[in-house]
Amino acid sequence: MRFWKQQHNSLASRPAPSAGEEHAKVCAQTPVELLTSTALIWVILTLTLAVAPHTNELPVWLAPAFFIVAAWRGVIAIWQQPLPPRWLLLVLALLAAAGVLVSYKTLLGRDPGVALLTAMTACKLLETRGLRDGVVLVFLGYLLVMSNLLYSQEIPMVAYLLAVVVLMLVSQMLIHRQHAGLTALAPLRLAGKMVLLAIPVMLVLFILFPRIPGPLWGLPKDAYKGRTGLSDEMEPGTISQLIQSDEVAFRVRFTGAMPSPKQLYWRGPVLWGFDGRRWTRRDELPSKTPFPFTPEGPALDYAVLLEPSNQRWLLALDLPASLPPRAGMTRSFQLLRERPVNEVYRYEVRSYLQYRTGELTSAERFLGLRLPSKSNPRARELVEEWRARDPRPESLVNAALALFREQSFHYTLTPPLLGFHSIDEFLFRTREGFCEHYASAFVFLMRAAGVPARVITGYQGGERNEMGEYLIVRQSDAHAWAEVWLEDRGWVRIDPTAAVSPDRIQQGIYAALADTGTLPFLARRDGHYAWLRQLALSWDVLNIRWNEWVLAYGPDRQKEFLSGLGFGTVDWRGMTIAMVAALSSLGVIFITLRWRSRRSRDPVVRAWQQFCHRLAQHGLARGLHEGPLDFTERVIAQRPELAKPVREIARLYTVLRYGPVHPSMAVRQLQRQVRRFRA
Repeated sequence: MRFWKQQHNSLASRPAPSAGEEHAKVCAQTPVELLTSTALIWVILTLTLAVAPHTNELPVWLAPAFFIVAAWRGVIAIWQQPLPPRWLLLVLALLAAAGVLVSYKTLLGRDPGVALLTAMTACKLLETRGLRDGVVLVFLGYLLVMSNLLYSQEIPMVAYLLAVVVLMLVSQMLIHRQHAGLTALAPLRLAGKMVLLAIPVMLVLFILFPRIPGPLWGLPKDAYKGRTGLSDEMEPGTISQLIQSDEVAFRVRFTGAMPSPKQLYWRGPVLWGFDGRRWTRRDELPSKTPFPFTPEGPALDYAVLLEPSNQRWLLALDLPASLPPRAGMTRSFQLLRERPVNEVYRYEVRSYLQYRTGELTSAERFLGLRLPSKSNPRARELVEEWRARDPRPESLVNAALALFREQSFHYTLTPPLLGFHSIDEFLFRTREGFCEHYASAFVFLMRAAGVPARVITGYQGGERNEMGEYLIVRQSDAHAWAEVWLEDRGWVRIDPTAAVSPDRIQQGIYAALADTGTLPFLARRDGHYAWLRQLALSWDVLNIRWNEWVLAYGPDRQKEFLSGLGFGTVDWRGMTIAMVAALSSLGVIFITLRWRSRRSRDPVVRAWQQFCHRLAQHGLARGLHEGPLDFTERVIAQRPELAKPVREIARLYTVLRYGPVHPSMAVRQLQRQVRRFRA
């Protein structure tokens, strides 16, 4: 008796275990459900497919390292080898993080973030054992899929990522039902049905979810790097580098007839400052109303579908007379958006191709005549000779154009390098250049002659796609020209390139160059591979539909589309109500169809309902609260002679209805038992 008292006292004196200790003890005793090799191989395959599009963006060492680790983990799973020790995983994780840091000099941003996600996913693969680890890997795979959209949202990429998502769903099903004896075909069929059923919900959310200007969250600054396009400055070689790219800058749909190529001057950045080599844009405060000018011809209405540029300016024909939403216009008639264009952006503009502008302000006159001192003395001397003959601005403009037209100047993509006195060297020594050389030299000559002038950069021309009745403007259509201010006419466009190479303005860059081999394929107009160009234009028709109705479906496009459907003026409240109503309707339709499908198509349910109906005819109706086992026990209690067939039918139904497998042989056996049953 004394012994038991001592034991009781010793136990009572011990401190009670904490909740954390109890949880740790329970977790230590709970066995980890290991992943099967089939489920793990599927996860590895889908992760590899999710990482594959990142190969070009990741550091050269990371993509091969990930594929090697994935193959290594697959071998471990197939051959039932032990996982690497924890200390090795820690070393690999630290090396991967250090490698990303060395490659990008930071761990923050789009590119280092995606690289770090890829590296850590590889490390997670090497420690994956249980079902929970597999689920974590699947969700890491979804993140890798979404990160691909930071680089490309083109149709082939979206289709590829949709296929990867379906395979991710298959992997997820195999993980959660890995002991059900499922083959890959059954989860694949179910994943396909899930995606098809999700499409109506996706369409409702896409069309009716209230859009806001800009993303819901900010992306890192490097998320938009690598964009090609115009810059806010220009120096020799700036435009000629763009010519070698056939990427689409924007597409245009005209309301009426399309203007001739020589009228298609797409106004971009207006450059005022000049340091002797580089032209720069002046910071101007945009106005919410267009600056006035006098139109001298019919208006032209059109819609522009602008590709992402990470710049604020919008392209428009000279001169724009209307403003897109959330955009302004500077005194230089340049359209500026409130924020950079980091998505496919659609806007509508009205322009006039013939016009007269207003008076020149004192600030504009000062900027339009400013030149660096003691630079290009020979060009200044030439201008003084012109002024001595005829000081009128129109005569000085004609003299400069005659110089380019009559002297041996050449239009080329590979001009010689220029030094400090770049204008003198171009005019009197090399005489070879591209549009930026001619625009720069012309504006310098005009300013030296006392005529206010500035450089305009943008695009000229474009390629008409007859299949879609729209204009494609590529980076290879980039161009630079000049504007001079003349009394009683205002700012007048002067394109010195037209004096040297008229074919550039009339027919495009391809007709202006002697050596077209350096041009990208889609910028050429020769007869070689015409079928391939036609195929590219056909594909572009699909691209513009995708851009117009998917990528450019912003708040303005949404309101325009819903108003066209008869919704009238819509706001976020109306769209929210419509969205909730549409989703509720879809839910009711889905539940109804599912219930009918269960009743009419499921042979197990149909056989059980037939069995219950036969019993109900003999006074043994099943209550709504009764499950199959409770119901059959009540039937056996009232009709003991039916015990054997009733128990067999209930057993088969329970296994088929609630079990993990659905063998067809058991279904046929249940149907046969129900047909033979007699109450």
